Amino acid sequence: MIEKTNLHPRNAHRNGYDFPALIASLPALAAFVGPNKYGNQSIDFANPKAVKTLNAALLKHFYHVNDWDIPASYLCPPIPGRADYVHFLSDVLAESNKGKAPSNIIGLDIGTGSNLIYPLLGQAVYNWKFVGTETDAVAIQNAQKIIDANTAVQGKIELRRQYQNTAYFNGIIQANEHFDFTMCNPPFHGSAEEAMGAAIRKVSNLNKKMVQKPVLNFGGTNQELWCKGGETNFIKNMMDESVKYARACFWFTSLVSKGNTLDSLGAKIKSLPIQETRLIEMSQGQKQSRFIAWTFLTKPEQSQWRAKFWS
Repeated sequence: MIEKTNLHPRNAHRNGYDFPALIASLPALAAFVGPNKYGNQSIDFANPKAVKTLNAALLKHFYHVNDWDIPASYLCPPIPGRADYVHFLSDVLAESNKGKAPSNIIGLDIGTGSNLIYPLLGQAVYNWKFVGTETDAVAIQNAQKIIDANTAVQGKIELRRQYQNTAYFNGIIQANEHFDFTMCNPPFHGSAEEAMGAAIRKVSNLNKKMVQKPVLNFGGTNQELWCKGGETNFIKNMMDESVKYARACFWFTSLVSKGNTLDSLGAKIKSLPIQETRLIEMSQGQKQSRFIAWTFLTKPEQSQWRAKFWS
């Protein structure tokens, strides 16, 4: 297997997919594994069922998550890339704690989805506690089903329904409550048409026969894939609302899919009382991604936070 050196050093998926080991953990995966055009064992990544079963096998083999499933058409996250967000976020926390990974961490996952992926990864790898929020009733019901099926995460991952479609923290963060970080995978696109165009381009690279009627290999409902103004508007609104909760969270973070989003975010950051920012670049194969982090805490306030919550 070829090492994927562009993934985080602690990412368990740097060496690609060991299909015999994954099949041993989840025998159902065997039905989807076969030689690709290069003669290597793989799956058809244009087949949503194959991708979902691969995810279930990865979660069981590496993260001890059992009975993971998602409803039809909901987002099926690419786990290696999602794991990178978690690992690099751990580095940001360690940097804020004089190079040592802090304990007693609790995070807030905005829009946790039906897949619950970030809380599952963060809890399994770093023993972080989580609150996951979601506006979609079906998604939050499925996320709760995953928690109920996995005793190891019960009491460590809590779900809260967000009833305000345009809110992020309002109605979620309670008085005197604190979070060491927030994380979010925002809708990337600005319209349904833009999302469909991206789907066609993506699927055509995997299977040209599917272009006329694309089926998303990683799925995604409308609200998972697009919103008015796309991710730029989504993140800028999140930054505006985060000011109200400036002392309730150490690091606010969000995934940023498009590089051209960063120019608009730079102007927004300058307009707010943000003390520090981080831009963490990530990549997986040819896919480039990144997440942005910002904090309102001054250096003395950061020291107080460490002494109060991380000692």
